[in-house]
Amino acid sequence: MPQLRIAEIFHSLQGETRTMGIPTVFVRLTGCPLRCVYCDTAYAFRGGESMELEQVLARVDSWNCQYVTVTGGEPLAQAECHELLSSLCDRGYRVSLETSGALPVEQVDPRVCIVMDLKTPGSQESQRNRYENLRHLRTSDQVKFVIRDREDYEWSVGELRRHCLAERIGDVLFAPSHDELAPAAVRLHVPVGGAELVAHGQHPLHGGGQVAPVELLLDDGAHPLAQLLEVGDHAHLLVLLVE
Repeated sequence: MPQLRIAEIFHSLQGETRTMGIPTVFVRLTGCPLRCVYCDTAYAFRGGESMELEQVLARVDSWNCQYVTVTGGEPLAQAECHELLSSLCDRGYRVSLETSGALPVEQVDPRVCIVMDLKTPGSQESQRNRYENLRHLRTSDQVKFVIRDREDYEWSVGELRRHCLAERIGDVLFAPSHDELAPAAVRLHVPVGGAELVAHGQHPLHGGGQVAPVELLLDDGAHPLAQLLEVGDHAHLLVLLVE
């Protein structure tokens, strides 16, 4: 019976990606070969609990929830992750995989939605990007950039254009680095030129539930699809541009 090292399994609202706000079971696997400077799950680098695959599936089943996200750490660092993903799909779950993009994705079950990072220079791990993974992504998958500063933003826009991500990938996500950009300083200057772009991130609420100011700058002015969605103690900036 396959064994996996599990950091935690829990039920919550999805806080990012296209299923943001949807109840989801998260299976966080232990271990990661990267050390991004902004990582907020360093506790998953080591330790965890050894569980048989059937134990993991039984825990997931207990929530009676349609959506499951397998994350880490870097879940693909455990070879057994592939069997976990396929088993979840076989049970009828809508499964997503959050991966750093540093390990091969071509063997991931095609029923899984891959949410793959392209590490920005600010992460100090951009040299680990495995660009050959891009050819294995489909329109059902997503690519995410975590933005720390203006340099990261400009680099990400360049990568989006260089690899024609808007034409090839279902969603492209720009996510301000958690707790590193002050909400009032989040200024998304989005060039409009045929690209479909989703930019989103968490922004803490002020006392009394007031949303901190977020400035959105577009080449063609304000956009009607820009909106703030409150989920729990955060507001989520969600921008969708379609020419």
